[in-house]
Amino acid sequence: MDLASRYKGVVGLVFGNESSATNEDSYVERLLDRISNGVLAEDRRNAMAELQSVVAESRAAQMAFGGMGFPVLMGVLKEERDDIEMVRGSLETLVSALTPIDHAKGPKNEVQPALMNTDLLSREAENISLLLGLLSEDDFYVRYYTLQILTALLTNSPNRLQEAILTIPRGITRLMDMLMDREVIRNEALLLLTYLTREAEEIQKIVVFEGAFEKIFSIIREEGGSEGGVVVQDCLQLLNNLLRSNTSNQILLRETIGFDALISILKLRGSAYSFTQQKTINLLSALETIKLLIIRGSEAGSGVDTNKLTNQTALVQKKVLDYLLMLGVESQWAPVSVRCGALRCVGDLIAGHPKNRDALATKVLGEEPQVEPALNSILRIILRTSSIQEFMAADNVFKIFCERNSEGQTMLASTLIPQPHSMTHAPIEEDVNMSFGSMLLHGLTLGESDGDLETCCRAASVLSHILKDNMQCKEKVLRIELESPTPSLGVPEPLMHRMVKYLALASSMKNKDGNAPGNLFVQPIILKLLVTWLADCANAVQCFLDSRPHLTFLLELVSNPSATVCIRGLAAVLLGECVIYNKSSESGKDAYTVVDAISQKVGLTSYFLKFDEMMKSFHFSSTKPAESLKPLTRSAAASMAEIEDVDEQDSSDQKIKDHPILSSTFDSFFVNFVSKLEADIRETIIDVYSRPKSEVAVMPAELEQKNEENDKDYIKRLKLFVEKQCSEIQNLLGRNATLAEDLAKTGGGGSSQPEQRASGGLERVQTETLRRDLQEANQRIEMLKAEKVKIESEASMYQNLAGKMESDLKSLSDAYNSLEQANFHLEKEVKALKSGGGSSILDIEAVKAEAREEAQKESEAELNDLLVCLGQEQSKVEKLSGRLADLGEDVDALLQDVGDEMSGLPDDDDDEEEQD
Repeated sequence: MDLASRYKGVVGLVFGNESSATNEDSYVERLLDRISNGVLAEDRRNAMAELQSVVAESRAAQMAFGGMGFPVLMGVLKEERDDIEMVRGSLETLVSALTPIDHAKGPKNEVQPALMNTDLLSREAENISLLLGLLSEDDFYVRYYTLQILTALLTNSPNRLQEAILTIPRGITRLMDMLMDREVIRNEALLLLTYLTREAEEIQKIVVFEGAFEKIFSIIREEGGSEGGVVVQDCLQLLNNLLRSNTSNQILLRETIGFDALISILKLRGSAYSFTQQKTINLLSALETIKLLIIRGSEAGSGVDTNKLTNQTALVQKKVLDYLLMLGVESQWAPVSVRCGALRCVGDLIAGHPKNRDALATKVLGEEPQVEPALNSILRIILRTSSIQEFMAADNVFKIFCERNSEGQTMLASTLIPQPHSMTHAPIEEDVNMSFGSMLLHGLTLGESDGDLETCCRAASVLSHILKDNMQCKEKVLRIELESPTPSLGVPEPLMHRMVKYLALASSMKNKDGNAPGNLFVQPIILKLLVTWLADCANAVQCFLDSRPHLTFLLELVSNPSATVCIRGLAAVLLGECVIYNKSSESGKDAYTVVDAISQKVGLTSYFLKFDEMMKSFHFSSTKPAESLKPLTRSAAASMAEIEDVDEQDSSDQKIKDHPILSSTFDSFFVNFVSKLEADIRETIIDVYSRPKSEVAVMPAELEQKNEENDKDYIKRLKLFVEKQCSEIQNLLGRNATLAEDLAKTGGGGSSQPEQRASGGLERVQTETLRRDLQEANQRIEMLKAEKVKIESEASMYQNLAGKMESDLKSLSDAYNSLEQANFHLEKEVKALKSGGGSSILDIEAVKAEAREEAQKESEAELNDLLVCLGQEQSKVEKLSGRLADLGEDVDALLQDVGDEMSGLPDDDDDEEEQD
């Protein structure tokens, strides 16, 4: 009674008319009383029929029945199984009680009695067990109504019903038996199993163990395959539930039944040109099954990869590639959704599978003599299709084909041969007989005359896949030159320069027409091509900088406020590549020139902020490695069957942000590549900016005196060297002040934490660079100081040596004077002796002459030695005097007192002469 009173209270609260709700309660209560306590069987059956009718029509009656009716009807089902009419009536009444009654005028937040009844019935596991037991009854309607009740319970309370069925012995077995029942019951059982196996791995395993694969494909064959009705769709949805992220079930399907039955659904039969909505949905469901078998599982284990590769191999061996190419490429009358689904499956089939890639490269389509390679046909779809979804699906095939496939990239690049001018401007319909490369170049140059750059950017997307991580292809395409639009007036220009021209043209068209979605993705795709092309390719950087306006245009694009955040960011990345991959030493094209232009025109801080803005943008921040494949349910199938492209006329910000081509362009691989490149760009640009262009490498040889260099020139060169180093230090300090000023302007309180970290990191790098340069300059100054001390020491030594030589010279002069005095005394004695006698005079004269001769010889020898020494010392004195003068010393002051100290020494020689 408490439960009943609670429900009655809810009825009054919901419907507001308490008397009306009370009347319904009393009426339902009287009917239930007649069913449970009635004596006549006919009266009880009439009461059951009336109860079913009122519950089916009145929400108040549904609410009242939920409060008091379940015990009565469940008792009938449990105790009166022999009375088929009462059992049927009870089941039909339960179906009515669980079926929502739509009231368009009711409030949206109105309580749903059907949902409350479903919750009440599913709480008791005994009720579910009782219902499953009724599936073994022979009566058709008993089984049919029972399946409807279980489906209603599963729709509103899936987890509770799944848990209850797993605890009931043979519960799922009974449901699987219904698949072999009459058509109506079979269809209800299919729906029930489809709901039941969604995200329930244990139930999936039991269903497969009960032979689900054989029964599913048997029903599909009976219904006519893809030409069948909604039953085929239900079967494929059940199959997809069993295979989704379930490796063991995929292996079981492959090793028992195989993939032949699945692939046969994709075969187009006699009515190939007729695609009804149901046929389209059936084909989409089959394509989803193929995709589930060849996508990476939820776990990144080696077993999952092995299973994926095995499925890819088995499917291609069964010729599924031919059927997919028929659906996606050759059957242009097929719906866009089917063509897109088939092309996506082609991409998944060749992903990470070299043999399948080679198989696709060798495929030819059409009939003799009109045959062409499959890749050419897919490229034509990219260039011609009016569907954005189809372009993305076909472009994805080339993206996957070129991923880690250098041979395939080289094969495609080898066909890139420019056509004559007449062929270049031929209509796109005349490209049937062109090679792959010629068709691609035709697409790259097609939009030049009429200003339609969409075809050009689509071809640029394919070219970026061909060039990705392949240096050989980059160098080859770099050599391609295109004829001028007017060959008589112009010279051929490199393909890269033509791409930059189209980038500038797209920018001007966008500025003129506003943010037109038609051109929204042209600039990002061309920028992505250029970023991919210049990556790790110095020759490509050189080719890009060969035209001076290119650098100016990029600087303007980075600062263009009307450009999107992603376009400004990609332009900044392209500028950064011109620095980090620049090997040129030519003035005006080297890395320093680019960095200096960025600093002057944009400012380093503003330039680095472009990276931060781009990485925070929608497409970069929301990119995920892999997108999970959602189930194709009945509700989603109708919308999938009629894919509508992005509205080209809708230029709202949200539509621009969610544009599918932009999401495809900025995939996870490209986002990761740009993120890694950003760190290298920041470090390299700061390093280049912090060092002057005329940076001097300090070599020990520059501090040594050259052989033919005199001391004066040597000292002058050392002074110039020091002045140069000081000038460079001042330049570095000025740059540091500029950076500090920029950081002060942009590093205010409104900046976010990542910006503060970026600015802090930049400041730390700059400070560390300046500290290192200052340490080197201090070391140079210390070396020069040590050299000066050494030179002053040598000058002092030579000064002392000059003083000693001067003292020796004075001593020799005194000795000479002593000899002269001795000679004078001897002459006086000789004169005295002459006056004394003749013979003695002769003897004395002889002795005197002999003594004079010997003295003269000795003095001449000593004088010669002294003159030699004086000459040597005089040259040293002159050399030292010049060097001291260069050092700033007063030579005359130093030599003023030289020799005075020796003037007071005694004349020993004179004393000796006097004694003699």
